[in-house]
Amino acid sequence: MKDRYKVLLVDDEPNNLKVLQQILKDHFQLIFAINGERALAAVKEHSPDIILLDIMMPGMDGYQVCTFLKADPLTANIPVIFVTAMGEVEDEAYGFDVGAVDYIHKPVSTPIVLRRVQTHLSLVRADELDKLARAAIKMLGDAGHYNDSYTGQHIWRMAAYTAALARAAGWTTAQVEMIELAAPTHDTGKIGIPHGILKAARKLNAEEWAIMKTHSQIGYDILSKSDNPVFKMAAEIARYHHEKWDGSGYPLGLIGEDIPETARIVAIADVFDALTTKRPYKEPWPLEETLNMMRQLSGSHFESRLLTIFLEIMPEILRIKAMWGQ
Repeated sequence: MKDRYKVLLVDDEPNNLKVLQQILKDHFQLIFAINGERALAAVKEHSPDIILLDIMMPGMDGYQVCTFLKADPLTANIPVIFVTAMGEVEDEAYGFDVGAVDYIHKPVSTPIVLRRVQTHLSLVRADELDKLARAAIKMLGDAGHYNDSYTGQHIWRMAAYTAALARAAGWTTAQVEMIELAAPTHDTGKIGIPHGILKAARKLNAEEWAIMKTHSQIGYDILSKSDNPVFKMAAEIARYHHEKWDGSGYPLGLIGEDIPETARIVAIADVFDALTTKRPYKEPWPLEETLNMMRQLSGSHFESRLLTIFLEIMPEILRIKAMWGQ
């Protein structure tokens, strides 16, 4: 995360630039340009975090500069705030049409300029944190299966199954996106399981199985260190995805709706993927045999409501499976 964000100020009137400089100089690193062409050159050279852009300039006006920036993938995400004396509704509407995020009217007010810039930079900051969280989630998902012989595309395929089931169960778009991000970390705790147990191409003995089961709590301990909502959900899934509807699961033996719905959904997706793919200790099961087994586990291992929904969307599940080449 940056200590001081870079703000590009663009105006053909030096006095206007001086006013903005006085307002912003103690808070941000400032870059200046006196016309559209120099503004584009400054963007290329300095990669500013936000641009305050005059509209009425000789040569290339502010609308043209903004349009040019938004057409280039390298600069399209830089927020542009128009600073202008043009106050007609049509002018503002056109500015938003070409990609600006806000308007500040001249003569400018110090508190308004500061608050608007800070607000839009906070959105930039949030986007940076979101990208960081997504990258960390992906790395932890991979880490959890690093020593598994069967890793392949399991966690990403299973996450797609999870999202499809959550969507069909009535989750919002934002919730579906979150669980699809969180689900791949369900086995992060396997980092703490000895290789010999993880890679055993045989049924584990009682002592080994007791060790294997600790991966749920290990995963929770790792993922619960963050307050990020995705990590909170990931920690919940890691801890409870081996709980069973009838209370016979682990690590806590939770029963029914005491098991978070996140974990109940992931449990169905995880078991389906495990049964229908090759593992060191088994060949993939045929689809009908898999579904028969899962039906038998309805009300014991799985919540019947969620399993019924999963079976109803089986055409979508099979499309996802085919897409991943399994």
